[in-house]
Amino acid sequence: MTETVTKHERNLSALIHASTFSKYFIPFGNFIIPLVLWTANKKEYDFVDHNGKQALNFQISLLLYSILIGMVSIPFFLGGILPNIFDFDNFGLSNLHDFNSINFHFDSDNFFGPWMIPAGLLVFAQSALFIINIVYTILATIRTNEGEHFEYPLTIKFIK
Repeated sequence: MTETVTKHERNLSALIHASTFSKYFIPFGNFIIPLVLWTANKKEYDFVDHNGKQALNFQISLLLYSILIGMVSIPFFLGGILPNIFDFDNFGLSNLHDFNSINFHFDSDNFFGPWMIPAGLLVFAQSALFIINIVYTILATIRTNEGEHFEYPLTIKFIK
């Protein structure tokens, strides 16, 4: 495969993968810059078309996974800050006068409760997504620069 892919195609494909790191400098840069590079060159080069789809699908998949982890973590976050928020007796009319005297305090004895285990697992999952993004983007950049077809793991094929 290496002999049929030109140096320009390999460099352009590697640039598409590497440009996903622009999200650390430009909001949504991991979508905008690869999308611009891919759409400008997808009709001319099949190798660039394949790698542009791979990079964008991987970034969209990671965004979806991060959103899902964030949605799952909201009850644990609220449960840690406001331990009685899920006590539905507070929504009765008998406790209506208590809403005027809401105070936030952290009890150090109760702070590290049973909610910390799932919250820690969610932090671990989000950290794992961050590391997977860094490692596989670097790997994709190197492999495409060598002329290989790279397939990201954990990718949902949004763009076919």
